[in-house]
Amino acid sequence: MQREPQLTNAALMARRHAAVARGVGQAHEIFVARALNAELWDVEGRRYIDFAGGIAVLNTGHCHPAVTAAVRQQLELYTHTCFQVVAYESYVELAERLNALAPGAFAKKTLFLTTGAEAVENAVKIARSHTGRGGIIAFGGGYHGRTLLTLGLTGKVAPYKLGFGPFPGEVFHALFPNELHGVSVEDALDSVRAIFKNDIEATRVAAFIVEPVQGEGGFYIAPPAFIAGLRKIADEHGILLIADEVQTGAGRTGTWFASEQWPVAPDLICTAKSLAGGFPISGVVGRAEVMDAPAPGGLGGTYAGSPLGCAAALAVLQAFEDEKLLARAQAMGENLVQGLKAIASRVPAIGDVRGLGAMVAIELFQGGDKHRPDADLTKRVVAEAARRGLILLSCGSYGNVVRILVPLTAPDALVAEGLAILADSFAACA
Repeated sequence: MQREPQLTNAALMARRHAAVARGVGQAHEIFVARALNAELWDVEGRRYIDFAGGIAVLNTGHCHPAVTAAVRQQLELYTHTCFQVVAYESYVELAERLNALAPGAFAKKTLFLTTGAEAVENAVKIARSHTGRGGIIAFGGGYHGRTLLTLGLTGKVAPYKLGFGPFPGEVFHALFPNELHGVSVEDALDSVRAIFKNDIEATRVAAFIVEPVQGEGGFYIAPPAFIAGLRKIADEHGILLIADEVQTGAGRTGTWFASEQWPVAPDLICTAKSLAGGFPISGVVGRAEVMDAPAPGGLGGTYAGSPLGCAAALAVLQAFEDEKLLARAQAMGENLVQGLKAIASRVPAIGDVRGLGAMVAIELFQGGDKHRPDADLTKRVVAEAARRGLILLSCGSYGNVVRILVPLTAPDALVAEGLAILADSFAACA
């Protein structure tokens, strides 16, 4: 009897190149066979430590037992009705839970969707409906999704916007504060005011949209003074403040929403990624009167807030309570920063170590010169780490940032093992 040939990463990559559109990128030439918590194994049986977490989707780890059990139970009941046709309690319960968690001493309501980009688009729709205005101000380096509107909001050209324009109008970009690169809080706020002078009057702006920590842009943290200043400008002109928490939400930064750490509350919050522990669901949470602006039928989607996604998200929330994962995120973040600073003391190219909770990154420069981003070293270190069994991702406008999004459920010993591999990778690439 003839045996079937064993699957290999190389063979699957060849099939992928023949069958899958070129525009779908892939960070590592690896095909997964199975995964558990913060580890995965490829089709050749090789083990990897996962410091990428599916790009911030796996705060509760791969195949969390409570999440998989909840989805398995839901599968036996029903998988789809479309909430707008026949509703289900889990959608309502999840909305109630998120309304209670969101910052701000005001009544809130929630809408569920499927992807982060959908959440952002619907937040913009809601803001425009509530204010009767069209303008949106986003920030340089921000990332908000891959649809045409969200690409218009995104403040990073390569690779996301290349060849896809023109983008929707009435979208403008201000500076994001970045002390490391010489952009002060006041510079950023002045750039917002300059848009009012040069591009669109304040009375036609519906909302500001900002990430509490820029994701693809390089893990730069929005300073509290900047958010307070932005809120002041917003209130002066009747503009809404949208927090894009697609990547920062679901406990990654040590609070369920990173905007809980802001000195002021946003009007709308976009959430997705780790909300359902690997199952597709997203949402918009916000002021009740703002959320209620669109007329019935104006919001929704065929798969929006699917029963499976709602079941998974409720299980994720319970896991955060049972396993005290918010405190774990804070402790893990401190541990990662300490470990990365130890590596940086031996690697002059590491010019900055930063993080909010367990959303942590290092930025690399040629010879430590902060005017010379080192994308080449970043790429080599990420590739070397993968060869040694550690999955990492790079990011940043100049491709010189290594970001860490390890599941919050990862044991300390595994995190230490991953940091040791990273240190060895730098040594190998020196």
